[in-house]
Amino acid sequence: MSLLLTGCFERHRTTDSLCESYPELCAQLNVNDGQCRIQRTGLIWQRYDVLKNPTDQEKFKELEATQKYIFCLEYAARIEPTELKDRKTIRMNALYDSYNNLTRLNKELSLSTDPEIIYYRWSQGDEQAKQQFLALEGKKELETPDLQLALASYYISKDKDKTYQLLHHALSLYKKNETVNQDIIKSLATLSQQQKKLKEAYIWVLIANDMNMPVAEAKNVASLFLLTEDEQKVLNKKAVNILDNLQNGNYERKMIN
Repeated sequence: MSLLLTGCFERHRTTDSLCESYPELCAQLNVNDGQCRIQRTGLIWQRYDVLKNPTDQEKFKELEATQKYIFCLEYAARIEPTELKDRKTIRMNALYDSYNNLTRLNKELSLSTDPEIIYYRWSQGDEQAKQQFLALEGKKELETPDLQLALASYYISKDKDKTYQLLHHALSLYKKNETVNQDIIKSLATLSQQQKKLKEAYIWVLIANDMNMPVAEAKNVASLFLLTEDEQKVLNKKAVNILDNLQNGNYERKMIN
């Protein structure tokens, strides 16, 4: 039976064929409408993933896809179609249905113990979720770069030294060739400058620029920090070494010292 189900699930190659076989996945959406096509397609296929594997993680992805669809629809629903006047009504109905689905998904995930979902609930103003998230500090459940960044964001106004440690730890958790969250690098550049660790700030600016996320011109920072040419050469080499180790999943905080 499992093989038959797998075959059934895998035979769909287009969104249209998926909607034909599972009309409930596409019901109330503004299908056959050029507006929000990308967001709508992503939502339909994510609903399909939930159908196959109804875990909290997959439902959370559906929630995120629904939010993106809503964001697009809120704009599209204000457009007055030059033809097919009923399209605006279809878009409005799709928008209201999406609001209901968002409420449903939030309710279904309200008791989830997944740290990412707990953090999401906290970001939505759930104080109980905030306490749940903070209670996980130091546990393996939070040992991912993004969750360490989330923890750092809590301490930024309370304990800058701890924030600094958490950001470095976040970088040490990346594996080879994983994409580094830009906010970690930018936060380290900013925090280093605030703590008067000017050479470190210069290094993070260099790394940010090399990662195509410029925060400032390196030459301007060098001038601002009164770095000599010899100091710049040393720091440039250190930045290259750190960047190489980040890309290979071998970053350690001592590399910045």
